[in-house]
Amino acid sequence: MEEKDPAAGSADLFEAHRPHLRAVAYRMLGSLAEAEDAVQDTWLRYDRTDTAEVENLGGWLTTVIGRLCLTQLRSRAQRREESFESRTEAGGEEPPPRIPDPLIGRADAPDPEQEVLLADSVGLALMVVLESLSPAERVSFVLHDMFAVPFEEIAPLIEKTAAATRQLASRARRKVQGRAPAPDRDLARQRVAVDAFFAATRTGDLDALLVVLDPEVVLRADGDAGRERRPVLLRGARTVAGQAVMFRGLSPYARPALINGAAGVVVIGANGRPVSIMAFTVVDGVITAIDVLSDPDRLAALDLAAFAD
Repeated sequence: MEEKDPAAGSADLFEAHRPHLRAVAYRMLGSLAEAEDAVQDTWLRYDRTDTAEVENLGGWLTTVIGRLCLTQLRSRAQRREESFESRTEAGGEEPPPRIPDPLIGRADAPDPEQEVLLADSVGLALMVVLESLSPAERVSFVLHDMFAVPFEEIAPLIEKTAAATRQLASRARRKVQGRAPAPDRDLARQRVAVDAFFAATRTGDLDALLVVLDPEVVLRADGDAGRERRPVLLRGARTVAGQAVMFRGLSPYARPALINGAAGVVVIGANGRPVSIMAFTVVDGVITAIDVLSDPDRLAALDLAAFAD
């Protein structure tokens, strides 16, 4: 039985679980700031709870943060539904899923803290697909498939039976497998495809782009309502290639990076300011998804100092 150690203190015991809790919350919420808030709220609940009789403290903490994240996801879903209803009334369409916060590291020498985060990360394309799941689907899938929490322990969180929870996770799994195929594990092979993409973009070689892009490739780019820039969702190699050629001026400023543990780039403009972050999903040597984050406010909130030189 895991107890609070009077010598080490309850804070030290909690700190041992912090990396795991942060990983759970990030996969649940796709927001680094919200994940940190959820971890802090979990600490507050732990600090004022007598856990001396808790046999599995890690499981107890995972359940607590899972419940907090579920509440946040439901609130977010409600806001999205209200926003969609207002757009529908005005003749608008539902936008693509929000691009989650990326985990970014240097391609050549990530710092130790980033190495820990990146080693335990999942691809940004998968994180985008998680954004499209219902709150109950996301909680069921993340806790069971990613962290091996039994369905019997997840069921009370979402107020379902264990059997219904299993069905939710299965449905979520099918969506994930269909929309976010497992990327190549060889990072060098990923980088070859990304470098070929930018080489073709730099020269405006449409044929070369079509070779490196999967025929069903998807490009997703974030929007920025404050600047009246809507999210972008493009499908198909020719459509994506045509768009990529339009932005070939940015190609010389693309700096290799690790985005959620996969090959990607950080684009730093001539003025030294970040322009965008591009995450690539490479499967069997070709690019199947490109996720672009270019909102200046979100970029400013990220630590990109390592790419400013």
